[in-house]
Amino acid sequence: MVAHVHLVRHGHHALLGHTLCGRMPGVKLDAEGCREMDAAADAIAKIAPLMIQCSPQQRTLQSAAILAARCGRPVEIVQAVNEIDLGRWTGAKFADLREDPAWHRWNERRGSATPPHGESMSALQRRVVAHIEQFADRDGSIVIVSHAEPIRAALMYYLGLPLDLFHAVEIDTASISTIALDGKQALVARVNHKVSA
Repeated sequence: MVAHVHLVRHGHHALLGHTLCGRMPGVKLDAEGCREMDAAADAIAKIAPLMIQCSPQQRTLQSAAILAARCGRPVEIVQAVNEIDLGRWTGAKFADLREDPAWHRWNERRGSATPPHGESMSALQRRVVAHIEQFADRDGSIVIVSHAEPIRAALMYYLGLPLDLFHAVEIDTASISTIALDGKQALVARVNHKVSA
């Protein structure tokens, strides 16, 4: 038995690249993001997933709903794949963060630094990997719609990469990354696959 866990990042939204959204409420997909997820839905429908799970954030709920409508599956909201808690930085503009020494420290030492009043990358990795591991004895495909940091953290764990090298793993909007679990071992089968919209 092999479980294929497909990690899908949510689609594009208007604040991308300008604001560190984190768990900020009300972040919705824009028209580009809806087109991206519609294209991803074509690929996801072909694998006939057993289930579709997602983070509780609005942009992931919207993204998962597009996939679910194409696949005829319900969406299960799962806190374990929620976005990293960025604490005081939630909703901050990237331009403002450039002046914050703690921001630079976090980006230089992701494995040990923590956002102010937020969650460390290692804590994020532990919760996401623990959730993925529960599928090790399943057979079939599971789709999890999440965010760049949870997906990146999971992939880095299975690739054996230290969190300080987080820039080495790119996760684009509406991309699909796949981890194959056979109960005894895990294989990263695909990273950051983007379906053309």
